Amino acid sequence: MKGVIVQKYGGTSMGDIERIQNVARRVVEHKREGHPMVVVVSAMGKTTDHLVDMAIQLNPNPSAREMDMLLSTGEQVSISLLAMAIEGMGEKAISLTGAQCGIKTDAHHKKARIESIDTERIMEEFERDHIVIVAGFQGISDLGDITTLGRGGSDTTAVALAAAVSADKCEIYTDVDGVFTTDPRKVKEARQLPEISYDEMLELAKLGAGVLHPRSVELARKYSVQLVVRSSFNKNEGTRIVEVSKLEKVQVRGVTADQDIARISVSKVPDTPGVAFQLFSQLAKQNIHLDMIIQNLNHEEHNDISFTVPNDDLVEATSIATAFAEKVGGGEVIIKKDVSKVSIVGTGITGNAEVASLLFGTLSELGINIEMISTSEIKISCIIDAQSSDLAVTSLHNAFDLGLGL
Repeated sequence: MKGVIVQKYGGTSMGDIERIQNVARRVVEHKREGHPMVVVVSAMGKTTDHLVDMAIQLNPNPSAREMDMLLSTGEQVSISLLAMAIEGMGEKAISLTGAQCGIKTDAHHKKARIESIDTERIMEEFERDHIVIVAGFQGISDLGDITTLGRGGSDTTAVALAAAVSADKCEIYTDVDGVFTTDPRKVKEARQLPEISYDEMLELAKLGAGVLHPRSVELARKYSVQLVVRSSFNKNEGTRIVEVSKLEKVQVRGVTADQDIARISVSKVPDTPGVAFQLFSQLAKQNIHLDMIIQNLNHEEHNDISFTVPNDDLVEATSIATAFAEKVGGGEVIIKKDVSKVSIVGTGITGNAEVASLLFGTLSELGINIEMISTSEIKISCIIDAQSSDLAVTSLHNAFDLGLGL
């Protein structure tokens, strides 16, 4: 028997009956080659959006627990339909919810994290020669409540299952051919990368590249899961995520833009030890993801603190920041929504002064003002006005010659 393959298909790949049949054919093809198969699927098309809309019409502020109960049903529709399609092609298949296949999570509704996976049920189904179809995005808490894993949760489910069953590889199927140097829908010169390192992919995912979710890449790197991003609409090889040592040379690998963020600034924060901790500890307790953080030394022993959060967390983060400002005697809390985080990513790029010079020089020539800057060993990010985002990405893509061959 050949090694296990885990495949994940997103909502676009499962968008209608014809596409579900296409997914079924792909899965059956691998099964008939001798691979035990685990297939993770998302809700069909816009199902999740439709469910959210109905919930908001009934209650503008529904509880997180009930939202998890509601949203988890979208994936259950997908797994049963795919199982039926596979059975119609003469193969055995069984659909399992996250709970049924042993995915245990913490109790943080809407943003749950996987704590363990009991693979006994999956292995039993392999013995019965079943293709195992798993609902992505969900698990079960110790209380027996259905939980969801948040944005990108199906990617996370797939990689976690691949690690748990020691799969030969985990294939993430989407509506693009792989990972590109930038968004090919916005920059026609964007080039597909045949391979990219875990660290580079993680940064691209964090910085707005929508192909993979950061948590899935973190898991893949931690457990050395062989990860491939492919299109569900053709037979192309896709992009392999590999160890950095397998890449031949260091260079800028991609340009991203994330407009799904907002900037929060708290002015005139007292310059005393432990004050910043009071703010960020409260944000952490609510599991609010923080990205760029800057503290500006002001005058009269006060500072301004600015940070960015996902738009989904803006209301809650603003409430926490406002309460913090009132508690410490700070100044105004300023919210800016029309911002974009434009970034370049590549292993070791911050050790090369020419890279930073070209980045800042390009934005300067375009007359684009930089509001915040953040760096790591493999990325440089700038917060700019959202209206300049597309121009900045296209110009940086050209400036670094990313449309040319390797």
